[in-house]
Amino acid sequence: MTNTLERLQKVIAKSGVTSRRKAEQLIVDGKVKVNGKVMTELGTKVSNNDEIEVNGVPLQKETPVYFMLYKPRGVISSVKDDKNRKVVTDFFQDVPERIFPIGRLDYDSSGIIILTNDGEFANLLMHPRYSVDKVYVAKIKGIPRKNELNVLRKGVKADRDILKAVHYNILSTDKDSQTSIIEITLHEGKNRHIRRMMEQIGYPVMKLKREQYGMLTLKGLQPGEFRALTPHEVKKMRQEASKIVE
Repeated sequence: MTNTLERLQKVIAKSGVTSRRKAEQLIVDGKVKVNGKVMTELGTKVSNNDEIEVNGVPLQKETPVYFMLYKPRGVISSVKDDKNRKVVTDFFQDVPERIFPIGRLDYDSSGIIILTNDGEFANLLMHPRYSVDKVYVAKIKGIPRKNELNVLRKGVKADRDILKAVHYNILSTDKDSQTSIIEITLHEGKNRHIRRMMEQIGYPVMKLKREQYGMLTLKGLQPGEFRALTPHEVKKMRQEASKIVE
């Protein structure tokens, strides 16, 4: 490990404790200590040799790790579940780092989910100001016309949310079963985004899978399998996430 100096709030965010913005507020509020001394200056820089405490808890120094999991259906996108259901971190029993999922895939959906211990990377991918394409394939009830689906780009109101799709594509239709397979691209992902959006226009989702996340695809993975991201993939994902949505 190097002794390169980094801003204190960035180091806290990288640890996964909280976002950089919240880390800045914790510093200003006197909740952060470096080598036993309270630090309230946002310009403070620290090295790997410095001992950092946040709210009295020592910051664990871990090497950043990045994984992609093919989440099966029937698994919670969390590190724990109060109903004792299977969670995504259960697939990583041999990984010593304290990883967590970036965003969520609902219980009944499958596909790509990224896990890491790098809080800054997670916040970058989830920030609504930036854009990472997330491509889903959905089996829906009914055979919609294109003009019915065009409303998805404008936005569909569901409860207090406006749910939008960046792009859609009808992959196939089955007149006998009255079902369709459609591809939907999102930038942001609100709670049960696609399911709620499609229900609002009268075409409920029967099955949903996230097949692509930025440059990442499910190629080579079966449900329940995972792999580490390469340094090139992590770099490209950072670049992709940094594109500002107009």
